[in-house]
Amino acid sequence: MTQSPSPAHHAPRPTPHTDALLVVAKRPAPGHTKTRLTPPLTPEQAAALYECFLRDTLDLMRRVAGVQPAIAYLPAEERDYFAALAPGFELVVQEGESLGERLDNALTGYLEAGYARVVIMNSDGPTLPASSLAAAFDGLRNGADVVLGPSDDGGYYLIGLRQPAPRLLREVRMSTPDVLADTLRIAGEEKLKVELLPPWYDVDDEASLARLREELATSPSVVALHTRAFLDRWQ
Repeated sequence: MTQSPSPAHHAPRPTPHTDALLVVAKRPAPGHTKTRLTPPLTPEQAAALYECFLRDTLDLMRRVAGVQPAIAYLPAEERDYFAALAPGFELVVQEGESLGERLDNALTGYLEAGYARVVIMNSDGPTLPASSLAAAFDGLRNGADVVLGPSDDGGYYLIGLRQPAPRLLREVRMSTPDVLADTLRIAGEEKLKVELLPPWYDVDDEASLARLREELATSPSVVALHTRAFLDRWQ
């Protein structure tokens, strides 16, 4: 596991915003990134495509007004890469052994820094509508304790909170078809009010890549510009 820098290097800074929007990201690396897309892609192509996903996700986040954008990133030594990729975004190192721990630490860190609402999302759905992100914050403003964006694979592409809720993240086995169901079960046990957003899909394998191609073929040309350009080059 990569050692994280001291908290002074990655704690949320004071901000005029009351809402924070984070994305979970790792620097692309051939052979380690989007391996379920190889084949049909080569390891180098899969890593390049994921960087396009990430760039499109950052563009999507920039369309959400009035929030502090941030990247929760790995590896810890890649801060300069993400600083160049996303000027103006806060950068926080992911901390924790498991994905659930890392998500909880990121969400709790921002909530304890004074943010009223914190949403964290993945970077695997480059065509996600910006309206889903706006709806997440609206749900939290309107009284939901938790907002979840269901993924077609049984997980979720987004989770948002108004207060720390470590059980939702630390007691759920991530990357299984039961993530959403298990999260909802624990939310019920904790008596948390949950709002579900419109479902979306992650691009993780050949079938979802084909679905992405079909979607882009009928979408406005401004949707997922980086991903679209990559797929137009790769035939």
